[in-house]
Amino acid sequence: MSTPQETIQTQIKEALKAGDKDRLSTLRLLLAAIKNETIRAGEEVDEAGFLKLVRKAIKQRKDSAEQYRKGDREELASKEEREAEILAAYLPPQVDEEELRSSIAALVESEGLAGPAAIGTIMKTMMAKYAGRTDGGTVNKIARKLLGV
Repeated sequence: MSTPQETIQTQIKEALKAGDKDRLSTLRLLLAAIKNETIRAGEEVDEAGFLKLVRKAIKQRKDSAEQYRKGDREELASKEEREAEILAAYLPPQVDEEELRSSIAALVESEGLAGPAAIGTIMKTMMAKYAGRTDGGTVNKIARKLLGV
């Protein structure tokens, strides 16, 4: 099995041959992030580290798109969103919100959780159970709604 870095390098070559400039620039930035993390950690980036880098890059793109929209720069916001879509292809399928809601509800009921203090327990349990398949913001939002906090 190839490393995430090797996979991205291969896909950069494919994007270069295909003339897909958006994909090429996005993958080059991702490869740079992988190399920087490899240097920082002193070892190859594993699959979990790769997914963390991809999620971080997507979050940055979404934040940038939001800022560009506030500045009335729609063309730049669209570019950031296209890049986020390209990066999202590297994430595992996200868990359905309804499945997440029922799982949180089952945890709240089985553990007898209530109040704002329960959010930490819910976050820890759900983020471990659905690692890489959901984000903390979604879990937090659903937990708050179910707990009435």
